[in-house]
Amino acid sequence: MTNPSSRPPAGVPTSGSNAKYAIVAAVLSLAIVAIVVWRRSSDRESQPAPPPAPSVALAPPPPSNPKVEEIPPPPPVEEKPEAGASGPRVVYVQSAPCEAKCSGSATPELEQALQVRGMQARRCYNEALARDPTLHGHLVFDVRISQAGNVCAVNVTSNDMGSPKVANCAAHILGSNAYPAPRGGCIDSQVPLSFVTPGGQ
Repeated sequence: MTNPSSRPPAGVPTSGSNAKYAIVAAVLSLAIVAIVVWRRSSDRESQPAPPPAPSVALAPPPPSNPKVEEIPPPPPVEEKPEAGASGPRVVYVQSAPCEAKCSGSATPELEQALQVRGMQARRCYNEALARDPTLHGHLVFDVRISQAGNVCAVNVTSNDMGSPKVANCAAHILGSNAYPAPRGGCIDSQVPLSFVTPGGQ
């Protein structure tokens, strides 16, 4: 009788080959773990950094306009009641008065500037006309202008409209800014304004 063979039956792995399978399984497991760790670390790196806190940029202060800052405030109003139906006499006085007696003469540029201001004063009448459609009349102003072209005073010398608001508004427009300088010193100029509706008196 022969001794049974020391070989295992067919299909049964030998003990040496079991070690190979264990090593291959361990290597695969380590590879899987390494891939998972690598993917997680790359995901963390690829995530965008949190945005920085928004910074508030302060706008620079607006540039100062010396021309606007040099414009004086509206002149004070002195109301002097007059006898008669012409209404109160309003005198606008600037801070730098003119000489006591004016002997200058108006240049063509100054006369044109006074006419333009007179036309601008019509807006005072138009605003009042919206409240009172029957309003009409005439205003006369004495405007004293210094040798440098600054307004020294504006006097309402005649007002047959019966509306001091229109007279005050127009006087403010006539005295609000400087004029072209007169020739030879300060001047007193008379500015008549007629406010009537179309077809009116």
